[in-house]
Amino acid sequence: MEKTIDEKQQGNTLVMEPQQGNSRKLFIESYGCAMNFSDSEIVASILAKEGFNPTQNLEEADLVLVNTCSIRDKAEQTVRKRLQKYNAVKRINPGMKVGVLGCMAERLKEKFLEEEKIVDLVVGPDAYKDLPNLINEVEAGRDAINVLLSKEETYGDISPVRLQSNGVSAFVSITRGCDNMCTFCVVPFTRGRERSRDPQSIVEEVNDLWDRGFKEITLLGQNVDSYLWYGGGLKKDFKNASEIQKATATDFSALLRLVAKAQPKMRIRFSTSNPQDMTLEVIEVVAAYPNICKHIHLPVQSGSDRILKEMNRLHTREEYFKLIDYIRELIPECSISQDLIVGFPTETEQDHRDTLSLMEYVKYDFGYMYAYSERPGTMAARKLEDDVPAEVKQRRLAEIVQVQREHNHFRTQGYLGKTVEVLIEKESKKSSEQWSGRTTQNTVVVFPKESYNIGEFVNVKINDCTSATLIGEAVGYSENN
Repeated sequence: MEKTIDEKQQGNTLVMEPQQGNSRKLFIESYGCAMNFSDSEIVASILAKEGFNPTQNLEEADLVLVNTCSIRDKAEQTVRKRLQKYNAVKRINPGMKVGVLGCMAERLKEKFLEEEKIVDLVVGPDAYKDLPNLINEVEAGRDAINVLLSKEETYGDISPVRLQSNGVSAFVSITRGCDNMCTFCVVPFTRGRERSRDPQSIVEEVNDLWDRGFKEITLLGQNVDSYLWYGGGLKKDFKNASEIQKATATDFSALLRLVAKAQPKMRIRFSTSNPQDMTLEVIEVVAAYPNICKHIHLPVQSGSDRILKEMNRLHTREEYFKLIDYIRELIPECSISQDLIVGFPTETEQDHRDTLSLMEYVKYDFGYMYAYSERPGTMAARKLEDDVPAEVKQRRLAEIVQVQREHNHFRTQGYLGKTVEVLIEKESKKSSEQWSGRTTQNTVVVFPKESYNIGEFVNVKINDCTSATLIGEAVGYSENN
């Protein structure tokens, strides 16, 4: 997955209801992409059946797990600092066990266990069901490791606990792994080949979430547009499927339609898309169903055709523009967001200007922008010299951030005087007198609480804005409430 949760924030600590009879304590933190947060929910569900109750107090934990990211160096350094903290606590509480989950676990297994000896167990993204056995190994005094990648595992049979304590929004994982070999990305090596989850199990999970009071779900995958169910198996093997399997297969546009029809008042989001795999049918389905949110996260990574080719992004600048134009034509109110990498190996000033001009064409509502950092194991690390100086990367990053900030403001100003539907999610960070929620376009809105409550759909008239937030006043409940 390309989109990551803001790395400036601390890792989210799991919140879930204690189960009666469980005597052991679990402390789990997640860093990086939304898929890691979703995986932590699966892990918590598995361990609840093994006698573990959650705790937010690190010092009392019997088992401490950190779910990790290897996409960028900054996330990796953050996790290393947390492991140092865990081990400081472990010296006071020697019975505590420390484990690493996820992408970084797969990549740094020997380093963590054997060389640095900073963890007791290492568990890759496809091995979470083996956690009970691995914990037994650790308790018997042995190091425990399972980072085997699977061709079948989707965790479709696990009912995840929910990180969200407000009970409003939830992730629903639909695919695992990725077949797109972008040269800057380590995901295909840490999460394996792409496979999709049975659509019926997805619809059942969405129905269950609605019954439990959730109002919004995000269909989640490294590349949701690649979703393809033909009875199970890897996407790459679809070419060998029977004629009847091919004829009855479910692609992402069909899955979106199924979920939208199953719960017409449930807000549906999806992340992340890849331009080379997004079809016009997906855009048409988003346009056709009012409960599918009018926001598309469409990472472009670069505005230069030459750099896109070096990145092995299998789309061109012009093909990307055609997608944007089709979205604007069919869904004029749709917001579009981006991922961008500056300073990719061999990037020139002209390549950088191409990125700036692409941004001017699209005028994204918001985005996630990073300076390139070489990740060991990727094709770029193997074949390309990281030859753009750090100061040049930082200057180019500052330039695209500034342009994006201007576009953010341009987009939020477009809401002034309008009335928008907002799903209330939480109290505003800046005022206990205000609620915070999001529009269908994923724009944050704050407004006075009055008598409204978390989880309600409210119409809000927008009176003011910053570059990132709309400020308004509620004018009544929406028809979806």
